[in-house]
Amino acid sequence: MVSTIKRRYTLDEYRALEEKMEGRSEYRDGEIVPMPGGTLKYSRISGNIFAFLKFLLRDTQFEPINSDLRLWIPEHRRGVYPDVMIFEGEPQLNDERLDEVLNPILIVEVLSPSTADYDRQNKFRIYRSIPSFREYLLVEQDEPFVERYSKQTQGWLLTEFNGLERSISLESVGMELPIAEIYRGVVFE
Repeated sequence: MVSTIKRRYTLDEYRALEEKMEGRSEYRDGEIVPMPGGTLKYSRISGNIFAFLKFLLRDTQFEPINSDLRLWIPEHRRGVYPDVMIFEGEPQLNDERLDEVLNPILIVEVLSPSTADYDRQNKFRIYRSIPSFREYLLVEQDEPFVERYSKQTQGWLLTEFNGLERSISLESVGMELPIAEIYRGVVFE
């Protein structure tokens, strides 16, 4: 039996590698985890959410950012790339780095079969350590279904949305997100 030893990377080593890599990877306290590529549905859904939010939130104190920007979570030493993040006011940079932010109020993850359990459980637990974080959307690819978690004084409240007819009330930014806009151009089998 042969055992393999995983190499651990310092944060500086990860950042240097990430600047040169073609694809993206997450940093998980010394471990570098490559992120899988997306599908056409995945790209349409995340693009629809970003474009809709970007348009509706223009000229407000809220700013949506797409998955090109890394979210640093100091308490867990994690660097991740949420599909969409919203910031209230100016995003707070991590140590003046232009590629890492600290303070989203809302995070959106489009679920993939390979990452859905992680996004729902461990990643959500890690996100909850962010002081500014107040709302979390988990969006299915293969059916019009969205889970919305909102921070309440007694904990996190889950609301589920099925079908294309409803809208999701985004409390953190004071607007409605129609589910039909999320899935615009997406064909379900």
